[in-house]
Amino acid sequence: MLAMALGRVRSLQVAGAFGDGKVGLDFCLKTKPNLVVVDLYLPGMHGLEIIKAVRASLPNTRILVLTGHPDGDLPARLIAQGVHGFVDKNAPINYVLQAVESVMTGGMFFASHIQPKVTTEGAKAANAGPKVAPDVKLGPPTTSLEAVQILSGRELEVIRLVAEGFSSKEIAVRLDLSVRTVEKHRANIMDKIGVREVASLVRWCVQAGIIKPIQ
Repeated sequence: MLAMALGRVRSLQVAGAFGDGKVGLDFCLKTKPNLVVVDLYLPGMHGLEIIKAVRASLPNTRILVLTGHPDGDLPARLIAQGVHGFVDKNAPINYVLQAVESVMTGGMFFASHIQPKVTTEGAKAANAGPKVAPDVKLGPPTTSLEAVQILSGRELEVIRLVAEGFSSKEIAVRLDLSVRTVEKHRANIMDKIGVREVASLVRWCVQAGIIKPIQ
């Protein structure tokens, strides 16, 4: 039924629909689709494993997650994995189609009604503030949903790779961009989040849930 509904989206051709995660992943790696819509709980392979494999082999493929079990931790976890959006599959079909169109056109779509989960330990840590040298300028304290609002989909991809230690040349290769374009994205990102060096950019990404802190 979902495949039939997706057939109504402008400029979208459904290449295949699979109930088994491993079979679906193998098909994606062979056909290299522009968009993958994946459930998290699938027989054969978990959705997060599929996402990791797609991001590693098909860095330009857009990913939208459908799940019937959304929770407050989900936005940060999915953004850290390089996902471009998620939507509750129990939502009206028009809402799902809106998410697909948004992700296809280069945007991000995260269910806004999902509130970030804050644990007691997390609240204490937030109140205490990060332990950094006083001369280091921190990025603004924010949440993953705010990060989606501040940065474009492409900027989120670039900032995640910068924070993970990739050079502009490496990012350009992974995202099929010119080095000059990557450098422009980096400059725009730093201007938007108010930082001037990579160390502060990394801290901002951790605060925003884009990457996980190094243990």
